[in-house]
Amino acid sequence: MAKRGVIMRIFDYKKLRTELYTPDIVNLLLAIREYRGKQELYMTVKPDVLQALVDVAKIQSTGASNRIEGIFTSDARLAELVKFKAEPRNRAEQEIAGYRDVLQTIHDSYRHITPTSNIILQMHHDLYQFEPSAIGGRYKASDNTIKETLEDGNEFIRFHPLSAFETPEAMHSLCTTYREALDERKIDSLLLIAMFVFDFLCVHPFKDGNGRMSRLLTLLLLSREGYMVGKYVSFEMKVEREKARYYETLGQSSIGWLKEEHDYAPFVKYYLTVILQAYQEFEQRVSFIKVKGITKPARIRACIEQSLGKVTKADLVTKCPDISLAMIEKTLSELVKQNQIQKIGSGKNTAYIWNRD
Repeated sequence: MAKRGVIMRIFDYKKLRTELYTPDIVNLLLAIREYRGKQELYMTVKPDVLQALVDVAKIQSTGASNRIEGIFTSDARLAELVKFKAEPRNRAEQEIAGYRDVLQTIHDSYRHITPTSNIILQMHHDLYQFEPSAIGGRYKASDNTIKETLEDGNEFIRFHPLSAFETPEAMHSLCTTYREALDERKIDSLLLIAMFVFDFLCVHPFKDGNGRMSRLLTLLLLSREGYMVGKYVSFEMKVEREKARYYETLGQSSIGWLKEEHDYAPFVKYYLTVILQAYQEFEQRVSFIKVKGITKPARIRACIEQSLGKVTKADLVTKCPDISLAMIEKTLSELVKQNQIQKIGSGKNTAYIWNRD
């Protein structure tokens, strides 16, 4: 893409966008706000149980966000890197460890991290702190493209972001106009966050790490606005599970973006749906934990019985983070013997379903 002397893409978050006030989107906003209102009730669970939820979410978020970008390690090694701060052994682990540390910084200090272009550069620098590359904390030096790989392995260019020449000023404008609109409090902060993250992805300011940065910014901006669910439930894992839908809505909303003729609505609706699903899952997990007098084996049994599909040990660890793996395995074995559940698959593919016959 040729360099241009002026920025052709203007960010205006103060404009009331009627396309974002459809019944579907308004209902999503209302539902999320209702959950935020009940947030403090969820946090009355015992501190050790809440911390267990946080620990699980950190591992899930770090693993999922990197897997979306094709960065993998084993489950055991992921837990060592995130929970026990193990030193990375290879490039994949370096990127995972970088994400781990930025995620922790957001958890600890989100109130003091104002979204500015310099802060975003610092976050990107920290994302690549374990790698001996020169890309961390630097905007792209050359123009880039967003490519998509088809099922047959062929690639095609889905989108041309802003040029490298335009990027620094665009990022300054993006952050400044977002903060100004937020301060005015005329537009719902959830809509502003969704639009900001979408525009960040369209600018695509870095040579690498744009997707991961967008998900870290999601957690930061939501936390600053009082939506704390991302601390306890992994947004990244939900995006990973519906990755095709994520890229589909991103593609739909990016049509005409350079000329400001695009439609935020598809991406915003998807984005809000993910947040709502996270709150629903948070409520479900806490409701199991807060039930008085129910034993741990009974909670495990209830988790399986209330699931329509199959349930894995990993699912149970996530839903019952205060219950040890040994207790989960013992309860599963007993339920199988009692013919209350059926074991399907083997090895890593082992799962369980409630026997409804």
